[in-house]
Order: sequence, then C-alpha cells, then structure tokens
Amino acid sequence: MKNILFVCTGNSARSIIAESIINNEYYNKFKAYSAGSNPTGNINSDVEKFLRSKNYDLSNLSSKNFDIFIDSKIKIHHIVTVCNNANNEICPILPKNNQIIHWDIEDPLIKLNISDEREKNKIILNTFNAINKKIIKFFQK
Repeated sequence: MKNILFVCTGNSARSIIAESIINNEYYNKFKAYSAGSNPTGNINSDVEKFLRSKNYDLSNLSSKNFDIFIDSKIKIHHIVTVCNNANNEICPILPKNNQIIHWDIEDPLIKLNISDEREKNKIILNTFNAINKKIIKFFQK
C-alpha cells in the first residue's frame, strides 16, 4: 500500500476532504494524510459537518503542519498540493525523491461566509466532487 500526502495552506478544507475521500473510499489502494504549510489548527466546521453527513470516519483527522512528515518514518510515495500557495511553499522543502503533483482546487472557504446551509453544502459538494474527479483520474494512470 502506498502513502499519499495532500497539502494545502490551512489544512482545514481541501486537503482534509482529499484525505477523507481516500481513507473512506479508496483505502484499499492508498493510505492518505494531509497537512498544511500554515495550518489553522482546526478543520473547518462546515467541511467536517459535510464529511460526517457522508458517514466518513473522521477520527484521525487534524489540521497540522507538513513539517511533521519531513523526518517522519512514514514513507510518502506521492505528494499532492491542492492549492497554488502550498505548491509554491512545499516543493523546495520536501525531498526530491517524492512525486509531487499539483491540483489547482479553488478554496471553498472564501465562499463559506454565508448563513444559508444549503448553499454551504453546495459549495463544499462542488469542492468534494472536483477533488474526487482528480483522485479517480490519478488512479487511472
């Protein structure tokens, strides 16, 4: 089994969604982790609520800095940055023997400052679907 690390700046939405999709839907192919270049320390509550509505196991999720993976005993086979900021920040830091892939996924948090729950779910669902499509395409290689 190969390990994949998803990285975005805050590690509170996109990378958390990607980690959740892999560990709940594709756990037979990869073990996923996520981290941030400047983590918020919290998973966005709307994202967490959305993932729970899918009955995803979130027990091992946390917002953390990618530094913990630099000297980690966990062998990371693939690194996927899911935002432009993280792509620019992480690439010079992590070892070059890892395969670094970049997916430019729009940050849903920019649009979540609204009170309409249905609209929030739609925004997160769009992000979830965009990430899931990238994951499916990745597995087809």
